[in-house]
Amino acid sequence: MADDYSNGSTNLDALKNNAASAYDAVTKGPVAQNVADQSAKTVDELSNLSASRRTPSTPAATGQPLTHYHSFFSELLSWNNPRASAIAYLSIVAAIFSVRYLDMLRLGFKLTWMVLGVTVTAEVAGKTILNQGLATQLRPRKYYTVSKETLDSAIGDVHELVNFFVIEAQRILFAENVYVSGLVAIAAFFAYYLVKIVPYWGLALIATTLAFLGPLVYKTNKEFIDAQLHRASEIIGAQTAQLKTVAQQNTEKATQLTKQYVGEYTAKAQTLVSKATPASLHGEEHTNGHANKSELRDADFPPAPQADIKTEPVVPVTVKSGEQQPLLI
Repeated sequence: MADDYSNGSTNLDALKNNAASAYDAVTKGPVAQNVADQSAKTVDELSNLSASRRTPSTPAATGQPLTHYHSFFSELLSWNNPRASAIAYLSIVAAIFSVRYLDMLRLGFKLTWMVLGVTVTAEVAGKTILNQGLATQLRPRKYYTVSKETLDSAIGDVHELVNFFVIEAQRILFAENVYVSGLVAIAAFFAYYLVKIVPYWGLALIATTLAFLGPLVYKTNKEFIDAQLHRASEIIGAQTAQLKTVAQQNTEKATQLTKQYVGEYTAKAQTLVSKATPASLHGEEHTNGHANKSELRDADFPPAPQADIKTEPVVPVTVKSGEQQPLLI
């Protein structure tokens, strides 16, 4: 019996040692160490992302200060903290698919009645059997509340987030950054046609993917993309210069033709005006007057009177009273 007992204890000790070795291999092995390192890096990147929420030093074009969410989203989409950016992207994608394939409202109601059913049943059963409800024993000594400082901080964050969208909408509308406004215009153009065949959740997924993976693709292939953009700008500049040269030549030709036609029509107008000037008309009248005067003769005029003009004496007329004075005709 003693030997069996010693053998059993030896086997038990060996089993404990094997279990401890396996636990150490799992918790302190290379896989566990790698997981721990990645977890620590993820926590650090999330902390860096949270610490990036500060007001940018560069204001808007109007001189107004921007919100701290400008720095936050810029840091998030720049993939300077890749683990934090990946977590944010996957979280948004998971939320989109959850809204699409899960009835969140019904799920919330179901979770509510199940939790309340469990607590009510535990309370009633505890008071019936143990004379003390189980929910009562789990009840905290003091209910949790939201402090004024926490609420003020949350309201301030919401205020900053709303102002972020309002300011960015105005900056895009008034083309503070031409490239961003152009990209938004192109995106809206394609969305106008895609909305006819793609559901809203699909558009949200496409927009999220482009917003997150676009900067990542540019950051990964920055040299190649910059070279292609530089080449495209050179080609566009050359074509623009050529168009300016052609337009300038055509403008010069049109100006010369216009001057030529204006000169010709001006000369023709001066020639027509010189043929019918007032001086020539007066000269013709003067010449015709001399010709008519030379053709007149004395017989064309009556003779002048030779005798004196005879005057007759005026006889006074006496008018009697009561008679009407004759009218002089």
